Amino acid sequence: MGTPLSWLARRYTWSPRSVRAAAVASVVAAVAIIVTGGVVRVTGSGLGCPEWPSCTGESLAPTAEMGLHGAIEFGNRLLTGALCAVVGWLIVAARLQRDPSPAVLRGAWAQFWVIVLNAVVGGITVWTRLSPYVVAAHFLAATLLLTTALVTWERVERAEADAPGPTEVSARCAALGRYLLGCTAVLLVLGTAVTGSGPHAGDSSDVHRMPFDWVGVTVVHGVVAGVCLVLGGVLFAALPAGSVARRRTGVFLAVFLGQGAVGVFQSLTALPSVAVVLHLCGSALVWSGAVRVVLAMRRRAPAGAQPTARLARSTTAAGA
Repeated sequence: MGTPLSWLARRYTWSPRSVRAAAVASVVAAVAIIVTGGVVRVTGSGLGCPEWPSCTGESLAPTAEMGLHGAIEFGNRLLTGALCAVVGWLIVAARLQRDPSPAVLRGAWAQFWVIVLNAVVGGITVWTRLSPYVVAAHFLAATLLLTTALVTWERVERAEADAPGPTEVSARCAALGRYLLGCTAVLLVLGTAVTGSGPHAGDSSDVHRMPFDWVGVTVVHGVVAGVCLVLGGVLFAALPAGSVARRRTGVFLAVFLGQGAVGVFQSLTALPSVAVVLHLCGSALVWSGAVRVVLAMRRRAPAGAQPTARLARSTTAAGA
């Protein structure tokens, strides 16, 4: 017995443009869920809805007495529903292709289950009254969602490529890309420690903090950021000119420098709310950049093309 999707697939076929648009929309929505989570934090609305999954013990939605905080927190919860709709669109669009890609379908369904995970962790965040450790886990779950969205988007782009040839970059560059991704992951985790141990920007309530020295953690965070920047620079110099990976590394470095400037600014200016939200948005973009760089290492050159690095070596050898 077939599924409703298989029944639809026998009757309808959607264009590749639909799955591409849905994949991009899922990435945008994943970034938005991270940014709106920052808005919830800086407005002190984390417990605007004091219960989960309902807003209160008696009402699914906030009441007028709960004011702006309740509306902001409930709005963030509604965005999860919108995210489910976008991922549902992606699943349907991927299934209704003339030649569906199993890899794209797996990525779309993975996004759905990570959304469920993120919602559950969000509920635990409310139940634990904003424990900084659970708040950090909530951010990392949202980052995992962004990662699955980026991987799916890359799979859509590859499914549209014609007759791929050999890889574009060397093993050394691929290793540097993995080091860059790992360093960026450590940077994100340290960022949650900086956030969890420092002042709770925008919130006047008594919120528990992590028992770390905020200045010390911030310094370590900055040192790791410097390592990431060096790795990115070395990788950019090592990659062959004109490759997809080099272009993506250049974008990563530009975003990283902007993110660093925002981070320094917010640390020196008592964490203004706008800067905190911008820094959260920047963290999502930096992570996206690092993931896209690594994914580009696996990208294949057009049919008949030789890897740029290998072509350069063969030309040098011929000249000799």
